[in-house]
Amino acid sequence: MNQHNLKVGVVQQAIKNNNKQENWLRSSEQITSLAEQGCELVLLQELHSTLYFCQQEDTNNFDLAEPIPGPATEYFAALAAKLNIVLITSLFEKRGSGLYHNTAVVFDRALGLVGKYRKMHIPDDPGFYEKFYFTPGDMGFEPIQTSVGKLGVLVCWDQWYPEAARLMAMAGADMLFYPTAIGWDKNDTPEEQSRQHDAWETIQRSHAVANSIPVIVANRTGFEASPVAEDPGIQFWGQSFVVGPQGEILAKASDDLEENLIVEIDLQRTEQIKRIWPYFRDRRIDAYNDITKRWRD
Repeated sequence: MNQHNLKVGVVQQAIKNNNKQENWLRSSEQITSLAEQGCELVLLQELHSTLYFCQQEDTNNFDLAEPIPGPATEYFAALAAKLNIVLITSLFEKRGSGLYHNTAVVFDRALGLVGKYRKMHIPDDPGFYEKFYFTPGDMGFEPIQTSVGKLGVLVCWDQWYPEAARLMAMAGADMLFYPTAIGWDKNDTPEEQSRQHDAWETIQRSHAVANSIPVIVANRTGFEASPVAEDPGIQFWGQSFVVGPQGEILAKASDDLEENLIVEIDLQRTEQIKRIWPYFRDRRIDAYNDITKRWRD
């Protein structure tokens, strides 16, 4: 990488319907605004084309998926080329009949689609029935090379796993990116909601600290009602954020508003921090074999 500073934009949005073209247009307006303000890289949130359909198990929702390449990748590739930016997007990928993934896609200026990442960790919790829809990724934890550096792109539930962040960092990722769709159950107490959000932010800040690299997170906001009677729906908690290589918060969005973040990241500082805090030098790789086991019985 030749440059030392990179201006990054994050788009935090609320989704109101499953009209992909309308949602792409709304996202493109924010992406364009960020590019006009000098952002060379822009991150969108998880599954930004539609409502968060995983609140129920419904085979009709597979109609929302699309192949790669397909309409979404054509749309955002053209936008990235027009604006001369690197763009990280998310989609419900139809890989084949009966085979679907939750996939992040990276576009690099006029080069078009330069890489993708299929979500590796798939949750299955009340209101987040993702195992019904998504096959776990099979591409490993490989950073995507772009004109602004090697991007370690992960997705939502991946953000709770230090192994994923570590493996991306070990492969040379300059930054970690987490497109996300997470929120509160309306039935939770304010105290529990606060604990959940704090845990979510803390674990991702810890990935920055443990690997000495910036972390960029885009979460959706707004309330999305459940299609299931009596279910409370999800209040997505927003609070997209960017942290530096010591976990310091550089920017943070609100919990309930659609907004953009703009942060100038000092990439040279990452190298300086790794020299001062040489975690990779002192890792005891001779003693970590059991980490690949499910449990130590």
